Amino acid sequence: MTDFLQSIFGDFYGKMIFILLDATQYTIYLSLVAFIGGGLIGLVMTVLKILPNKGARIVATSYIWLFQSIPLLMLLFLIGLGVPSFFLIEVSPWMAAGISLTLFTSAYMAEVWRGALESVPTGQWEGSKALGMTFRQTLTDIIAPQALRIAIAPTVGFMVQVIKGTSMAYIIDFTDLMRWGKKIANSQVPGAEPFIVFPIVALIYFALCFPLSQWAKSLERKQALGKSR
Repeated sequence: MTDFLQSIFGDFYGKMIFILLDATQYTIYLSLVAFIGGGLIGLVMTVLKILPNKGARIVATSYIWLFQSIPLLMLLFLIGLGVPSFFLIEVSPWMAAGISLTLFTSAYMAEVWRGALESVPTGQWEGSKALGMTFRQTLTDIIAPQALRIAIAPTVGFMVQVIKGTSMAYIIDFTDLMRWGKKIANSQVPGAEPFIVFPIVALIYFALCFPLSQWAKSLERKQALGKSR
């Protein structure tokens, strides 16, 4: 891979691009951890939010409000720097970044999915109740399948925000694309100036995010066509 890039861009820039592409894998891994972990927690919060139980709804609402109100950068500082200093424990950048982004993602995913569930006409709930179906049966057999089709497009769209959010993890020394980009730009090596390095970093982020954003738009168009029929 290095030889291929060096044959196209020259020795110096070929090696620099290889380093940035190699670091991109950690951006992808962190995005997947945040999306999967946040999705699982978000799913639990979504269910708690719609349960016919006031205590459960208060817990879910408080959780969502808390982690939507705290900026991601502040979460990274608190978990990556504050917790180790206050409790005198070691928290690796990987763990701190993963936890921070998971909490951030879960709060927003819960709201996306709650909105999808609530977009299903209330008559579906009422009809199921009239047929003697339980809350669980109504949710899993009637409401969730309809909400899933509605939720897919915004869920895919939010993946773009998760990927872009990982760029803040460099602040706690998480070694990813942004961290290496900043490292190379600060190296004071001729040819590795910030106005050269950061556009390359931006192009890599664009390559990660653009296909997802287009996929989300495509899903939205299909959903709109389905409604118009």
